[in-house]
Amino acid sequence: MSDKGRLVLVGAPLGNPADASTRLRETLAEADIVAAEDTRRLTRLARDLDVTVAGRIVSYFEGNEERRTPDLVRSIMDGALVALVTDGGMPSVSDPGYRLVRATLDAGAPVTAAPGPSAVTTALAVSGLPSDRFCFEGFLPRTGGPRRARLRALATEERTLIFFESPHRIAGTLADLAATFGADRPAAVCRELTKTYEEVLRRPLGDLARWAADGDPRGEITLVVAGAPAGPPPRPTDAELRAEVADRETAGLSRRDAIEAVATEHALRKRDVYQIVHTPT
Repeated sequence: MSDKGRLVLVGAPLGNPADASTRLRETLAEADIVAAEDTRRLTRLARDLDVTVAGRIVSYFEGNEERRTPDLVRSIMDGALVALVTDGGMPSVSDPGYRLVRATLDAGAPVTAAPGPSAVTTALAVSGLPSDRFCFEGFLPRTGGPRRARLRALATEERTLIFFESPHRIAGTLADLAATFGADRPAAVCRELTKTYEEVLRRPLGDLARWAADGDPRGEITLVVAGAPAGPPPRPTDAELRAEVADRETAGLSRRDAIEAVATEHALRKRDVYQIVHTPT
């Protein structure tokens, strides 16, 4: 392999081109190949930065990364400088990149970065929530049952939680968060960070759920939620227990096994959960 061959992960601005680093400009200008999540957005960014991309531009997104990765690795092994850029933020963080990073390393080629903005740390910093310990959960499951199951697993997490969410799912996600974590849990919806219509709403989850249900949120959304207070979690409401049993039944458990699983998870007596499930609402 030529000494020149390497992969560079390029951190792109979240929205404001002025956030672009000098290294981003240099890397785009010097790269033999620029693999872009959206080639049109890359072309627009290069124009805004007055950078000429002399190398070959190829698309690299979720739909083609499995097919395109071997070709990019071969180019790196042949000595090419390959730059990977996504629509905004750092590649591999809920964006294309991990597959190419892993394949490049497995091939014995170097991987480095021209670091730049990240929606994760930007949202955390402006949220006003504790930032000394946090965890990033990416996108939650798209549908209600799996999403609620994932949130139940996170309900006792004491670190600040960060999620990405799409505008058409944010109302459902906030409603499930309020039901699972409690309506009073502090949170922040960070929308269109660094862009013209940036908006940061810092409110309890119940208020944010009502805001999303009553409105029409748009743009890219990062959601920051305070961690659980120390101590045992509050007992779920009867409605939440019935919903959890129903979710497990939908997943294939018998009602008896679903009741037993929910009772065990919340340290409740099976007979109490049985009574709640079979009491008319």
